Amino acid sequence: MPPILPGIGQFGAIQAVGSSLGVELSAVNVRSASEIEHAVAAFAHSANGGLIVTPSAATVHHDLIIALAARHKLPAIYANRSNVASGGLISYGPDLNDQYRRAAGYVDRILKGEKPADLPVQAPVKYELVINLKTAKALGLDVPPTLLARADEVIE
Repeated sequence: MPPILPGIGQFGAIQAVGSSLGVELSAVNVRSASEIEHAVAAFAHSANGGLIVTPSAATVHHDLIIALAARHKLPAIYANRSNVASGGLISYGPDLNDQYRRAAGYVDRILKGEKPADLPVQAPVKYELVINLKTAKALGLDVPPTLLARADEVIE
C-alpha cells in the first residue's frame, strides 16, 4: 500500500511496520492536483492495494484524494477524522480536540509567566479510530465486528 503525500516522520514508521508484515510500500510524493490524479490513477491498476494518506502541505487536496479513492475503488486510511466525515474510509490519528484542550494548559502556563522554551514538548496521548460504513459498503468491504467495536466513532 503506498502512502500518498507522505509526511517525513510518518513514512519511516509506516515503512518499518509494513516491511515487518510483508507489505510492499511505495512512497508517492505529490504536490499538485494533477500529480495526485496521475499517481492515484496509476496505482489503481495494481492489485490488492490501498492508500495511506499522511498529513502534509499537499493535503489541502483532501477532497480530491477522497473522490479519487472512491472513483478507483481504493481503500484509504487518513490521519484525520474530518477526512472520514467527508467520505474517506477510515482514520486513525491524534484526537485533535484533546490536543486543543491540552494546548490551553500551555497558554495558561505562559500567561502565568513560564517561558515557552522551558515547556516540554508533548506527544499526543489520545488517538481516535473512525470508520465510515457507507464508504466501506461502496467499496464492497465488510468491516469486521471486532474492528467496529474498537472504533471511537462509526459513521453510517
